[in-house]
Amino acid sequence: MHVGNYLGLVHHSEQQLSNALMMVASHHGDEPDITQTCKLLASWSRANIESLKPLIERYAEEKSDEPERLTQVLFKEPRTGSLALLRNLHDLWLLANEVQLCWMVLLQAAKALRDKELEATCVSCSGQTKRQVAWLMSRIQQAAPQTLVVA
Repeated sequence: MHVGNYLGLVHHSEQQLSNALMMVASHHGDEPDITQTCKLLASWSRANIESLKPLIERYAEEKSDEPERLTQVLFKEPRTGSLALLRNLHDLWLLANEVQLCWMVLLQAAKALRDKELEATCVSCSGQTKRQVAWLMSRIQQAAPQTLVVA
């Protein structure tokens, strides 16, 4: 059984997403909504990580450095300015979708295993991730015309 592989992947992906959200919050403090919303979204990822603890105890966890490597590629160095904000939001969206995909894969495993606890955790955490993705998409749509046309 390979559930531990995806538990490790989602655990570390959530951690990288939380870290990246906090980094973007600190680099774009001049945008009124970015700092507070990114901090809130990061707290949701940290809560999702906490939800994983009983599942990791049951199924174990295979460590994965894939999420860290992805983050290193996306966020090589700090960026500033309006184009930088748009690129950072784009990269956050990519990370959040990675997390969302992990939750979907685990949900399918939970159904196959008839593990109601794993299923409930996947549904709950996936819901939070969907909200993160939706906010990022909305913020990208807001920033794109102003950044690409007005700049």
